[in-house]
Amino acid sequence: MKVSVTSEIGTLKRLLVHSPDSGLGKVVPSKAQDWLFEDIVHLDTIRKDEYDYYTKILLYFLDPEKIKGKLNEIDSTQNNRGFYKPEHQSFYKSDKVIELQWLLSEILNNSDIKTKLVSSVCAIEGCTYQIQNELLNYEPTELAKTLISGTSQERQLLFAPIPNFIFTRDIGITIKDHVLLNKPAKKARTREALLAKYIFFNHPLFADYTNKIIELSDSHHSFLLPKEDDERKITLEGGDIMVVSENHILVGVSERTSSEAAVKITQTLFEMGLMDKVTIVKIPKKRDYMHIDTVFTQVKRDVWVMLGNFSRKAVKHEDESAVERILEIKKEEKIKILQFHRSNPENPISFESLEDLLVDISKTDLKCTNEVRFIFSGNNEFPYSAREQWTDSCNLLALKEGVVLGYDRNDKTTEAFRNAGFTIIGVKELLQQLENNSITIDQIKDTFILMPSAELSRARGGFHCMSMPLWREPIN
Repeated sequence: MKVSVTSEIGTLKRLLVHSPDSGLGKVVPSKAQDWLFEDIVHLDTIRKDEYDYYTKILLYFLDPEKIKGKLNEIDSTQNNRGFYKPEHQSFYKSDKVIELQWLLSEILNNSDIKTKLVSSVCAIEGCTYQIQNELLNYEPTELAKTLISGTSQERQLLFAPIPNFIFTRDIGITIKDHVLLNKPAKKARTREALLAKYIFFNHPLFADYTNKIIELSDSHHSFLLPKEDDERKITLEGGDIMVVSENHILVGVSERTSSEAAVKITQTLFEMGLMDKVTIVKIPKKRDYMHIDTVFTQVKRDVWVMLGNFSRKAVKHEDESAVERILEIKKEEKIKILQFHRSNPENPISFESLEDLLVDISKTDLKCTNEVRFIFSGNNEFPYSAREQWTDSCNLLALKEGVVLGYDRNDKTTEAFRNAGFTIIGVKELLQQLENNSITIDQIKDTFILMPSAELSRARGGFHCMSMPLWREPIN
């Protein structure tokens, strides 16, 4: 199975996803923030009316044989969504739109892996020995479901759910033909990292790549650091990594990814000869931003969507009077950008604004000769820019260059896409057109596909977060 990612926008051929499991329906208000959710979601709606459309559009683009001409049958009431349920016999089982729960149940057929993984989960979750023994008697499909949702086959909550498992971007990142595994900053995500590690090291799909999995270990002294020095520990989530060209990677330093991790990643990639340039983008450690992919994502070689706070204009205070500028009335949010080169790491290049960096990527790395364009969150209008960034207007997934998925609720951002010459279409309408052959995948160009998002957006992550690309076609 091919694993290769050298850009953010090359035609997507294979990715890892996880559809909302019953654990999302167990998030309670008092624990929502501990489990990194802003609110509680309605499970039936998030599945049937929202995420299922994501599954359908992914299959249409990546594995059409599974779905073409079968939509009415798949969505008929008597099938009770079996097509979308990893434990169901009529599950779609695609090796292009790959479901984590399905992979997990497959590795659990091996009794040695099953014993080790159950023991590891029970250790980190503080389970009794009796529960551990009971779990060892579960069938693989039931056990996979329990290890993810936290709920036993008797519907008892054994341990906390891992609702963030739908954000597969954060479990790891594909860098060329290597996979970098994460080290989550928050305790709520420890089990996700463990399950992902077992899948990557043990599933036959990744058999050719086990020696190409990169794990970051903590530095020796980190175990001796006091609690207040936690930020000096190595923590990494995939939303802070972007492979923007074959030899250039961006690493965010954020609320979730530490400076220590950025240093380690840079050194590791240079030593392995995997990258010639690593740009470290340090953003404010705020819940609003979380990862760099909540602040910007790429749409085309020469088109980016981003939050206006980090534009050239905002950084230079061009809209302010001289007195305002000098008195620093509007204290801007600082972003620090340093680009390190493998041949000369002692002399990094500094960028004043995020906009400058993205223009440089388009022109230097991707050889764009035309003007680089920016689509701003909320059309850069107050207060919509901040409101819509909060509901992931900047967190878009490119299915191929110029064709992106985003939330339908971000009206002003959608308007900005329309003004930039993009076709705007709702996913339901597009699926209908694909199903009745009035359009083909190849004919879809420069299009913003609007996805239903009332419940999904409460989880604080867009489609960039909900995808771990394993293979994109090269763009050159």
